[in-house]
Amino acid sequence: MLKITAMKIVSCAFVFFVMRNCIATALNNTTIPVNVGVILDAEIWPGEMGLSCINMALSDFYVSNGDYKTRLVLNTKDSKTDVIGAALAGLDLVKNFGVKAIIGPLTSMQANFVINLGEKAHVPILTFSATSPSLTSFGSRYFFRVTQNDIDQVKAIGAIVQAFGWKEAVPMYIDNVYGEGVIPFLTSALQDVGTLVPYLSVFPSSATDDQIAQELDKLKKMKTRVFIVHMSFSIGIRLFTKAKQIGMMSQGYVWIMTNGLTNIINSMNSSVLESMQGVLGVRTYVPKTEELEDFKVRWKRQFQLHNPTIINPKMDVMGLWAYDAATALAMAIEKVAASTDIGFQMTNASSNITDVETPEVSQNGEKLRKALSSTRFRGLTGDFDLVNGQLQALTFHMINMNGNGVRGIGFWTPRNGLIRNLSSRNTTSYSTSKSNLGPIIWPGDTVMVPKGWEIPEGRLLRIGVPLKNGFTEFVNTKYDTDNNTTDVSGYCIDLFLAVTELLPYALPHEFIPFAPDVSESTDFYEQLLSQLYFGAFDAVVGDITINLNRSLNVDFTIVYTQNGATFIVPTKDKNKTDAWIFLKPLTWKLWITSVCFFVFVGFVVWVLEHRSNEDFRGSASHQVGTTFWFSFSTLVFAQRERVDSNLARLVVIIWVFVVLILTQSYTASLASFLTVQQLRPTIADVDEILRNGAHVGYQKGSFTYQILKHMGFVDFQLKAYSSPEECDRLLTLGTGNGGVAAAFDEIPYIELLQASYCSKYTTIGPTIKTNGFGFAFPINSPLVPDVSRAILEVTEGEQEKVKAIENKWFKNHTRCASSSTVNTSYSLDLDSFWGLFLIAGIASLSALILYMAMFFYRHKQVLRQFDPQDSIWNRICVLLRIFGQKDLTLYASREIGGQIDTDTNKVHSIGVNEASPEICCIPSPSCNLNQSDSNSSLSKDQEMFSTELGKANLTV
Repeated sequence: MLKITAMKIVSCAFVFFVMRNCIATALNNTTIPVNVGVILDAEIWPGEMGLSCINMALSDFYVSNGDYKTRLVLNTKDSKTDVIGAALAGLDLVKNFGVKAIIGPLTSMQANFVINLGEKAHVPILTFSATSPSLTSFGSRYFFRVTQNDIDQVKAIGAIVQAFGWKEAVPMYIDNVYGEGVIPFLTSALQDVGTLVPYLSVFPSSATDDQIAQELDKLKKMKTRVFIVHMSFSIGIRLFTKAKQIGMMSQGYVWIMTNGLTNIINSMNSSVLESMQGVLGVRTYVPKTEELEDFKVRWKRQFQLHNPTIINPKMDVMGLWAYDAATALAMAIEKVAASTDIGFQMTNASSNITDVETPEVSQNGEKLRKALSSTRFRGLTGDFDLVNGQLQALTFHMINMNGNGVRGIGFWTPRNGLIRNLSSRNTTSYSTSKSNLGPIIWPGDTVMVPKGWEIPEGRLLRIGVPLKNGFTEFVNTKYDTDNNTTDVSGYCIDLFLAVTELLPYALPHEFIPFAPDVSESTDFYEQLLSQLYFGAFDAVVGDITINLNRSLNVDFTIVYTQNGATFIVPTKDKNKTDAWIFLKPLTWKLWITSVCFFVFVGFVVWVLEHRSNEDFRGSASHQVGTTFWFSFSTLVFAQRERVDSNLARLVVIIWVFVVLILTQSYTASLASFLTVQQLRPTIADVDEILRNGAHVGYQKGSFTYQILKHMGFVDFQLKAYSSPEECDRLLTLGTGNGGVAAAFDEIPYIELLQASYCSKYTTIGPTIKTNGFGFAFPINSPLVPDVSRAILEVTEGEQEKVKAIENKWFKNHTRCASSSTVNTSYSLDLDSFWGLFLIAGIASLSALILYMAMFFYRHKQVLRQFDPQDSIWNRICVLLRIFGQKDLTLYASREIGGQIDTDTNKVHSIGVNEASPEICCIPSPSCNLNQSDSNSSLSKDQEMFSTELGKANLTV
């Protein structure tokens, strides 16, 4: 049963196929031929390959679409690799063949005239190989680029350069429309990633081997080793062959090809590929599909059938674009034919084919243009979509020439940047990391990434050094007239030599002294750095401070010295002239706080002892004097008054401990002030200099002159010096004798001055922020990051080497290094003692509160007898008068050494028999005046209350 069914299916399919062919044959008899032109260079490989792909595209298209009523008729013209030939071919096709569209020409230069012709004749021009961005400047609506614009690849090239950190790159191109069109965009893309283009290498479009060798020799003498090649096939293969011959394909070089060469790399023979080992390339990415692989097999078989002399032909992406262009044109023409009559009759050849001004206008040109713009399908190169006449295909494949072929190392997309695999492009971040690329074999068969520059062989790095007389510890330049040689030394020079030893490459150099003729206000180093900017030097080494103005024209390494600038002034011993030095150990806050606490503690002790201690009673003046005497005598622990109350004893004990700490600290601080030499600056601060109009010194040729002017100093106040000795002389003379009151300089020079003259000078504020010394190089110099890293290695990892260099140049000043700074004893501040005062204050206040609570409690009977209508002032006066009275109970108990029975308010004498009938009644608020008849008389408290209340009312 299954066999019968299968046979029926096969039979039906066969019948359908036969009928379809029959119908297609019948329709072919009624098809409409449409003339289209093809302009190619038949003598070169892209022309041969492109024409064969166009023919296969039409064949495949009409086999698959046999029912279409139009058939493209190809009218092929050979431009003979000539611009004029392409122009004449286009004019002939339009005027004499009435073509409805033209595929080609191959090159951007040839396309110029043809595009203008298509615009005038309303004939669409489809190119699958002209990539120059300048072609879009014509603004022709009839120009369709079925290939990638060269602009599309410049960001991909910039991403590669940025990934490896190359700071300079040289584009190499041909001086024609194809070469020059992309250079502005490429240069801009390189600048966007921080890469400088120091030179543009231009080759004539018909360059000979000698011209190529001459230009390469010029490039070899430059330090830049990154080259971006944007050339046609014919010159490109000769360029790499010649570069290998002269040794420019060796280790250290970087070569990057644009897609103009990488897209046709399959057509290069093995000898050319051998000379391109290690070259990087950017080429159009074409996704692999079954249809593509099938087409390549069929094309190779058919091409060899017609060209048996060509062995092992290989398909390039240009052929695929030609295939898609022909397919798109066939689809568009069929779409136009469905709505109008697009047929034509071939006209007789005109005798005047050079009549450019009056080409015949195609009646269906506008419809065909719109049909091409809206044509979309899945082609061999991917999705075919023309937006504004431009094919949208922006993914690039990064390749590395290795062996006899290419090896993919990654991809670039506008959204994700560099990625290893297209499957990982779902991320939203843009990357330029080299870790996203596969392993690369560089020229010279090495995996070590080239640094991108190199000192040309036989050339020394020209390093400018400042030539000056003073501060030779930093840079010392001596010229030997006998031998006509220059000896350069100093701390900065030795540190630079130590840095170069840590570089991963040799840095041959020579030091060149520079001594400009400058005035006192001229920035010496600005002129020196300007020579670097204009190319007289390759670097500048010395005591050069980094600042904004200088960094606009040169690049600096990181700093290698202390930064900042400040004032230096003479010193004097303030102890010899200060009569009030005994006040210095404590700050004013601490003095005031201490005095306040002496008074407060004395007051608390008086309150606690006043009613019961005879030492704290008497006249008002006597009590005040006793209180102050007792409080301040604790400074020397010489208080004579006894303290009877336990609360007062607690307060005094804590306070004596505080006083002990204070006095000991004061003694130590005062001893320091008296015994240690206290050097005081002759000028307190810069404001005093400005107020007095004093003179200030600055180093000649330094930028510190501008800082002083900005501070408000005028020219007559400023005096220049060139050496530490001259600065010392000016400071010694002083303002009144033609010298200066202070000098303003950078900290490294200030430290040298202080080390040279020990404690003779000191610094005063403010310290102006500066950036310290650094080595200078041209803008975007690739040496800057390497030298900066080496500086860090020296200063952090080679401490002993740095110390040896410092000792070599500053050892004569180390004996004064410890004494050059001013010995200062600082006053004791309240911050160091507030905890002690807090404890003493809490103890005193707590004792005072507790005592008052006990006082009110003991006299609660008095408080209850107040009339509610009595004023508060009357009540206070009564209580104060009671407080002023002697507390006989406590007084007697202390006088006779007895105890009070708080229940009976009686005093039991110590040592007296408890059963004795003799009871001593001490007058108190609760003790009766008459012991024999206690119920018949008023109590002492009542009498006192009545008396005091009457006095209070009388007073009020």
